[in-house]
Amino acid sequence: MPSPESSSQIPQWLLYQNIRLLRRSRIPAFFVRSAESVPCPCCDGQLEVVGSRRRVWYKSSGDRVKLIIRRLRCEHCERIHHELPDLLVPYKRYDAESIEGAVSEPPRTDIAADESTLRRWKCWFLAWAVYAAGCLQSVATRFNLPVASPSARPQSALQLLGRFVGDAAGWLSRVVRPIANSHLWVTDPFCLFVRAEVS
Repeated sequence: MPSPESSSQIPQWLLYQNIRLLRRSRIPAFFVRSAESVPCPCCDGQLEVVGSRRRVWYKSSGDRVKLIIRRLRCEHCERIHHELPDLLVPYKRYDAESIEGAVSEPPRTDIAADESTLRRWKCWFLAWAVYAAGCLQSVATRFNLPVASPSARPQSALQLLGRFVGDAAGWLSRVVRPIANSHLWVTDPFCLFVRAEVS
């Protein structure tokens, strides 16, 4: 996922409507295309567009939008990747803002999702946060990035990730991007082994 840019630069993602698709469906459809060229997360090879696929995006208001995202193939390793905008989390239908609001303390109460979905997000986040912190530490070590040392042991999953990305709005997108672009994203965090520490 490309990084967010300042408002003085060109927009990162170009969203445009396809009038032909709008005539057939009542759900708005947008094509998504990155304004920057990102190398293959597996081998740093050149990516070429080989097609597109539809992706549903649920906003926190409950509105549904269809996104047409590009399928990219690496010319070197021939793996297929999907180009997602920063507002989405891989394998999730709701946007990152909705999930972030549900797992934050205190949680947002204006998200148009049922209780079971909110509960699943919280379970997913608790299992995934430990793995995500390890991935971010690995990325920081690999690229010699400065990371603030915690003054005390983190008390929550949010504090664990906060030393890497801060706690300002949009922190979930800032966590997801380097993990996805480093090819460290796992589809099911519950398959990860997490050692429980006994105090």
